Amino acid sequence: MLFIKNGGNTSIPPSKLSDVQINSTLMVFLCSLLASLLTCWHLSTAVQVRIESIPPQVTEGENVLFLVHNLPENPLALIWCKDGGSMNHAIGTYLLNKSLSVPGPFHSGRETMYSNGSLLLRNVNKKDTGFYTLRILNRYILLVSTTTVYLHVHTIVWTCGRHATSPQPTIESVPPCITEGGSVILLVNNPPENIKALVWYKWMTVFKKLEVGRYIPGRKATVWGPAYSGRETLHSDGSLLLHGVTQKDPGVYTLAILRTDLRREEAEVQLQVHTSHPQSCNPFTSSQLMIQPVPRYAAEGEGVLLQVHNLPEDLKTFYWHKSKSTTPFLKVVEYRRTTNSIIWGPEARRRDIVYNNGSLMLQDLTEKDAGIYTLTILNKDSKIEKGYVEFYVKKSVTQPFVRISDNTVTGGTSVIFTCISPDTDASIRWIFNNQSMPHLGRMTLSPTKCGFRIDPVRSEDAGEYKCEVSNQASMKTSLPVSWP
Repeated sequence: MLFIKNGGNTSIPPSKLSDVQINSTLMVFLCSLLASLLTCWHLSTAVQVRIESIPPQVTEGENVLFLVHNLPENPLALIWCKDGGSMNHAIGTYLLNKSLSVPGPFHSGRETMYSNGSLLLRNVNKKDTGFYTLRILNRYILLVSTTTVYLHVHTIVWTCGRHATSPQPTIESVPPCITEGGSVILLVNNPPENIKALVWYKWMTVFKKLEVGRYIPGRKATVWGPAYSGRETLHSDGSLLLHGVTQKDPGVYTLAILRTDLRREEAEVQLQVHTSHPQSCNPFTSSQLMIQPVPRYAAEGEGVLLQVHNLPEDLKTFYWHKSKSTTPFLKVVEYRRTTNSIIWGPEARRRDIVYNNGSLMLQDLTEKDAGIYTLTILNKDSKIEKGYVEFYVKKSVTQPFVRISDNTVTGGTSVIFTCISPDTDASIRWIFNNQSMPHLGRMTLSPTKCGFRIDPVRSEDAGEYKCEVSNQASMKTSLPVSWP
């Protein structure tokens, strides 16, 4: 039998137990037996024992102290139990007149009982969540108090970053070259994690009649819309497969991602269908109208060129609109070749430049300038041709800094590193001693990599830590911090 004195510092072999100690042990078990009979009943008493959890909220790997207030005078024994208070779930019994602690069936080796009734639980985990009951016996072996406290062990709550695998979902046409009768998949890259529904539209998203279909992950169900032709297949990752494409299929396809936090994200792709397979998969070598944003991701204050390829030679007029819609109030500019004249529209900005080859230069960008732009071409036979392009504008990231939460100073075994940055849609990379941070088996990484926890931390983890924050437009690195 193992005896623990004053928090677990003394072990007494059974062969060296004194008669007093043996009697004390018998008394403890007698008290335990009586307490088990009184599990569902206790005497009314004026004593108002109160238990305070310190800290009030605890996460995995931390320590918690159940501090007892208003302990009755001259108690005989203190009994701590878990989950209902039955002695089958006893953590331990403390006999005060002998300062002896006897572990119970639910003693994990991480608990320490004190003479004031308090219980210390070290290195908590999710399994420690539950009710903890303190029973107090007086010198007449009567139960004079039963007090219960509830412990909830939280998982690590990361307050940094947003729960998305990438700042912006994108759609890729696979293959990039498609001829009539073939099949193409509109592949979704970097979707967010908290998806409520994925909705595909042909052309504009504002019209229900243009909905191709939607996938609802929670129900694993596909619901087809009015624009469904019977040739589409919608996959669980949001990708859309089109079979047997025809000349009616080209155009802009929009994916709307509805998130569980009630936010909405959109991504578009332009599908080009050729009557015969081009000699090269480079779209700029074909005769079809194509528009390329240079760069696709621009920083605020910089510029972007909407570069037009394969502009028809017989064009009469072309228009740029800031939208998929070509309503007059969204017009950026109109160019008339016959008179070589330029007419700026309501969406024009002072530093915009339009070229006679159809290209449009947008300068001094803000985030409001990002989105889809439409080029409409009117040729001499009054035939209309349209092209679409999308680009993104990103703020330059600010310099982050690293915060360290070290619970080893209070007897814990873990350290948490957090990269603090206001740029929640940026990518984060960790650097340890001027090299990319290796992933350790002892490491728990947050979903967005904005923080990580090492448990248990070791001497080889000592060194300099930095985090690097970047988006498609810029990158900055924090100043180094040292641990320990």
